[in-house]
Amino acid sequence: MRDDRPPDATAKETSLDKGKRITGVARDTLAAELKTAYESGAPIRSIADHTKRSYGFVHHLLTEAGTTLRRRGAATRNKPST
Repeated sequence: MRDDRPPDATAKETSLDKGKRITGVARDTLAAELKTAYESGAPIRSIADHTKRSYGFVHHLLTEAGTTLRRRGAATRNKPST
C-alpha cells in the first residue's frame, strides 16, 4: 500500500491560511519545500491537503519551482518480452 503523506522533512505544520496570498521569499521557500516533498514521492493531492491549499495552487508552485511533474496514474508495467 502506498503512503500518500509528505515526507517528515516537509511534514512540519505550515501557517497557510486558506486564501492568504503568499509572495516573495515566503513563496520561494514554500515552493522549495513542496518540490522536495513531491520529488520524494508525495502526490500533489496529499501535499495540497497537508498545506490546506488547492491542487491547482500546489501544481502551479511546483511548475514555478521547475519541478518535472510525473505522469498521471499508476506506474506503467512493461509486457514480458517473448
